[in-house]
Formats: sequence, structure tokens, C-alpha cells
Amino acid sequence: MMHASTGLRALRRTLTQTRSPVRMYHENIIDHYENPRNVGSLDKKSSTVGTGLVGAPACGDVMKLQIEVDEHGTIIDSKFKTFGCGSAIASSSVATEWLKGKNVDDCLSIKNTDIASHLKLPPVKLHCSMLAEDAIKAAVQDYKDKQKVAMNA
Repeated sequence: MMHASTGLRALRRTLTQTRSPVRMYHENIIDHYENPRNVGSLDKKSSTVGTGLVGAPACGDVMKLQIEVDEHGTIIDSKFKTFGCGSAIASSSVATEWLKGKNVDDCLSIKNTDIASHLKLPPVKLHCSMLAEDAIKAAVQDYKDKQKVAMNA
């Protein structure tokens, strides 16, 4: 027969063990994963929208990040869709928040190390922040390519 105190200790041990993987992620990651900001899509055909689509073959993460730029070169909106782990989703969410209000050229100063530091990403998840940086660069390049075409038309 099991004593109540033994049962409680066993339950406490089980709860601690099942919750420990969650505790290894910082609350910033959990917040952006559970409440991602700016999920969605913009009109990729618009000349004011730049789209970056990047992926990591090693882990299967795919990230689409889009920016919408006004006539002054300021990013007025940013959206993402990410297929991947919680750290990839959180990295995308943070990136889209940081992009809004920045000049299109200034947003290239956002580095994966900034995102990783803000989210407190574990070393094994640094590639997620690298994907976000690459997606930003790709979106900016797509926007600039569209602007060149529009100017030559």
C-alpha cells in the first residue's frame, strides 16, 4: 500500500519531469510561439511588397517573410508564415515586429545575433534566427528588384 506522501512525491516528480523541457526555453520564445505577431500574407504581386522565402534543409524549417514599403522607403507592414519549430516561429515573429517603422535599408542592420539574444535561443536553435535574417535580406532584395523593374517600365 502506498502512503499519501509517497504518492505526492511521485506526482511532484512526474510533473517536474514533464515540465522541464518547457523550462529550458526562455519566456520570450514561449510568448512569441504561443502569441505570434504578424502572421499572414501580403499581396506578393504588389510593387510595394517584398517577399523572402528561405528554408533550412537540415531541419525542414521554411520561412516566408514579407514587407510592405511606403513611398518614403519606410516599412509600414510585415507578415510571416513559418513552417517549423517554436524557435523558428518566434524568430519570425520578432523579426516582423522589429521591421515595422524602419527604413528599408536600415532593416538590414537586424542580425540573427540580435534576434537570438532577445529570444535567449539555445545554441542548438541559432539557425532559426539565421533564417529570419536571411528572410529579411531576401524580402528587401525582392522589393528592390521590383522597384528597379517599375523604374524601367
